[in-house]
Amino acid sequence: MTETPHSAQVFDEWDERYTAFLDRLPARRPNPVVIDEAAGLPAGTALDIGCGLGADAVWLAGRGWQVTALDVSQVALEQAAAAAAAAGVHVQWLRNRLEDMEIPAEGFDLVTAHYPALLRTPDGAAGTALLSAVAPGGTLLVVHHADIDVELAKSHGFDPAMYLLHDDVRALLDDRWEVRVERGRRRDVPAGADGQHTHDDIIVARLLSPEGRMSDRG
Repeated sequence: MTETPHSAQVFDEWDERYTAFLDRLPARRPNPVVIDEAAGLPAGTALDIGCGLGADAVWLAGRGWQVTALDVSQVALEQAAAAAAAAGVHVQWLRNRLEDMEIPAEGFDLVTAHYPALLRTPDGAAGTALLSAVAPGGTLLVVHHADIDVELAKSHGFDPAMYLLHDDVRALLDDRWEVRVERGRRRDVPAGADGQHTHDDIIVARLLSPEGRMSDRG
């Protein structure tokens, strides 16, 4: 991985966020949407984007998935690695931005991104990388907060307008994808350092194989 000045700044910013809020974050448990959606899939390769403290990655690894977990915060990754060790599972932890990652040519059978901080840029690099990471026949699972308080987010140094949100990701998915959307699903346990996020917007998309797309047209 080549660390650019921009990526180094992003790394530092997220390390500071995790350091500041680590003791205020909710209990580390896998997200219910991951459990609901992955439970019915055959275990394969998975990419967890913005893995944070690693609960989703550890849960997937414990169920036979070969997991690569990506985050820009070393503070978060160290906590995640400790959780994996305690659970006795193996996860490949990577400190990188998605758009700077070398994605395997074959992609991943499951790509999951819960509350991803994917930057909105003129070249659309983050969105392109997100879709490119999914193998034919694979599943993309993207979850955003449905109830963002913009001013509160800005007070924490996070401007939602700078990032790809639910509608942005949905707009990227063309007829190569079989898409299911759920808006405003209530969380059993609120997310966020202040428990401020109570509902999720969810995208579940399967990348159709070339054969599948031809049969659909037929």
